[in-house]
Amino acid sequence: MATLGPVQLLTIEFGPDAAFEGRVLEELGVLESKGQIRVLDVLFLQKEIDGDTLGLDYGSEGMGETVEALLGLTPRIPDATGGTPEYGPGTKAFGFTPNDLRALADELLPGTAAAFVLLEHLWAKPLREAIREAGGLPVAEGFLTPQSLAPVAAELLATTQTVDDLTAAQQASGRLTARTW
Repeated sequence: MATLGPVQLLTIEFGPDAAFEGRVLEELGVLESKGQIRVLDVLFLQKEIDGDTLGLDYGSEGMGETVEALLGLTPRIPDATGGTPEYGPGTKAFGFTPNDLRALADELLPGTAAAFVLLEHLWAKPLREAIREAGGLPVAEGFLTPQSLAPVAAELLATTQTVDDLTAAQQASGRLTARTW
């Protein structure tokens, strides 16, 4: 049975003065071409001043239907696999609940738009397998807010600068090797 890497719904709100120049989609394309992610679906919604929510036309036919179903905007898409995605035994569910997903579209402010990008983290698929094979069980995940990182931000920035400097020096000398733990 096929397995999925971690699947994330990235929701990006844009104000009335947003400039849609395609940069976000270009960056998603770069990540996808490097095999780091797989874009599963994209939906653009705009909430009118009167409160009506409109889907904005983007991409190919059928684009956005999966996210629409997740957000509760359309009837559920029939499950072609016959069940839920396989994440392995003992996988703990965490993240957005169906109610959380439905609230995302409802909470858009009038005059704003949002992009909903459903993506699979391909880079994390082998990590998920290794954790499961080692008997590990993920219990939480999430991006840290700037407020959460504030107490250690200076140390993290110094560390990343040191790693970047070392990597650049190794690349320049031709001695870049894989990191081992």
